[in-house]
Amino acid sequence: MATDFDFLIIGSGLAGLNAALRIAEAGRSVCLVTKRAINDSATVTAQGGIASVMSEQDSFAAHVADTLTAGIGLCHEDVVRTVVKAGPEAIKRLAQFGVSFDRHENGYDLGREGGHSARRILHSQDISGQAIAFVLAQRAQQISEINILEHHIAVDLITMRKLGNSFSPDRCLGAYVLNNLTGELLTIRARATLLATGGAGKVYLYTSNPDVATGDGIAMAFRAGAALGNMEFVQFHPTCLYHPRAKNFLISEAVRGEGGVLRRRDGQAFMKSVHPLADLAPRDIVARAIDTELKRTGDDYVLLDITARPPSFIKNRFPNLYKACLQYDIDMTKEPIPIVPAAHYFCGGICTNINGATEITGLFAAGEAAFTGLHGANRLASNSLLESFVTSDLAAIAMLQVSELTLPQVEMPDWDPGSAVDPDEMIVVSHNWDELRHAMSSYVGIVRSDKRLVRAAKRIKMIQEEIDDYYWNFKLTHDLVELRNIAVVANIVVASAKHRRESRGLHYNIDTPEKNDNYLHDTICRRGLDQSLIFA
Repeated sequence: MATDFDFLIIGSGLAGLNAALRIAEAGRSVCLVTKRAINDSATVTAQGGIASVMSEQDSFAAHVADTLTAGIGLCHEDVVRTVVKAGPEAIKRLAQFGVSFDRHENGYDLGREGGHSARRILHSQDISGQAIAFVLAQRAQQISEINILEHHIAVDLITMRKLGNSFSPDRCLGAYVLNNLTGELLTIRARATLLATGGAGKVYLYTSNPDVATGDGIAMAFRAGAALGNMEFVQFHPTCLYHPRAKNFLISEAVRGEGGVLRRRDGQAFMKSVHPLADLAPRDIVARAIDTELKRTGDDYVLLDITARPPSFIKNRFPNLYKACLQYDIDMTKEPIPIVPAAHYFCGGICTNINGATEITGLFAAGEAAFTGLHGANRLASNSLLESFVTSDLAAIAMLQVSELTLPQVEMPDWDPGSAVDPDEMIVVSHNWDELRHAMSSYVGIVRSDKRLVRAAKRIKMIQEEIDDYYWNFKLTHDLVELRNIAVVANIVVASAKHRRESRGLHYNIDTPEKNDNYLHDTICRRGLDQSLIFA
C-alpha cells in the first residue's frame, strides 16, 4: 500500500534540504529520502565555497561574463543572469539559517578561484559545503513537516505511463524506495517529486565525489522518459590528492586562487605557457594541461605548491586542509602537494527549466542532477552551490503550485519482485562495478578519441546485459541499484560524447580537436521505445 505525502524529495544535499525547508514553511508534508545518513552528500565535500557578487569592486555583469566565458558558447544566458542576480539573496537566506561565512573587519572574506575576474567566493574556512549542509540538515531534523528516511534508496519513479495509462503529458506519481537495512520496498505517492540526487562521479575510477554519487536521479529520470542534456561535459577537478591511503580527497580550487602553483615533479611550473591566466585558468584547461604533462613525462602525479605564502596564512586560510594533509605526512607549508585530476562535476543532467520542472508533470530536478543550462560546456568554480540553492528555491515554489493540480486517482501497486530470489554471488556486482569504472576512466576521461569511445560503448553494452539479467533474477540490494544506475549514466555519457563531433570545454576529442559552430547547441537525448538513445 502506498504511503502518501504532499511532496517527495530524493537527496539530502543543499538542493534537497533547501527545497524541503522552503516547502515545510508552507505547512506541507515532505518525505525526504536519502540513501545513507542525512549528511552523506556531495555538498558536504565542497571545500571552496559559494560564488556571489558581494563587493563594490564586483558586479553582476562581471559574474555573468565570467560564467559565459567558462561555458564557451553553451550557457543559457537568461538562466545565468537569473542565478547570478539571486546570489546576494541566497547568501542572506543561508545566513538566516545560521550558516557562518568567514568575515573580516570590512565584511565578508571573499576568495577568488580559477576563471573568476574578482573576489566573490564566500567560504567557511575550507569546509564551506559541510558548514552549509550541517546547518540545513539540523534545521530539517527539527521540523515536523519533514519526514526523513535515512538509509533508503529510490529505485524507480512511478509515472502514469509506467502504470499503463496513456497520459499526455506524462505525470509523476512518486517512487519505489528500498530500505537498505531491511530490504523492504516502499511505495511512496506524492503530488510532486524532486530529484536532488547529485552527480555521478562514481562512474569513474578516480573521483573527488563521495560514494553516494552514482547518478541515481539521472538514471531514474531517463528510464521514466525525461530528456537529458549535455551529458558529455564531465568536469575533472585538476587537483585531487595523490596518495595510496587517500580516497576522494579534494584539494580546493581556492589553493590556486590564493597563489598555489602547478609544477612538474622536477619543480618546473608549466601553466604560464598554457593559458594567459596561468594557474588561475578554467578547470578544463588546467585538467587537460596536467593530463598532457602526465602522459608526456610518464609521471603519476604533478605538484601543487603554495609554499611561497607564509605558513601562518596557509594555516589560517586552509586549517582543515592543512591538518588533513598532515595525516598523510604532507606539510603544505613546507612542501608541494602531489595531485592528479579526478572526475568532479557533471555539467549535464536532467533537462529542466529555471524552476526545476522537467517534461514530466510533477517531476522536478535541482542541483547537480539537473541541467538548467547555467554551466554550458564548463562550470565556473563555485557556481554549483549557488545554482543548487537558487534553483531548488524556485523548484520548491513551483512544486507548491503544481500540487494544487488534481492528482490522478489510480491504483499504486506495490513493487512486484516476480520470481526473484536472494542474490547468490555478489561478485557479479563488484566485478561489473570495477570493470565499468575502469573502462570509463581509460576511454572516456579528460582526453577522448573516436576509437576509445567505440571501445567504451562495446564494453558498457556487454556489462549492461549482465546487469539487466542479474537485476531481474535476484532481489534488489543497494549495490545492485547503484550499479544499474552508473551503467545507464555511463552509456549516455559515451553516446553523447560520440554525438558531439567537435572539442569544446570539458569535451575534448583528439579526432575532432577544434570547435565546430554546427554544434553550438545542447546535446539532448531521451530513451526510445526500443530502449535505444534518441538525440534531438
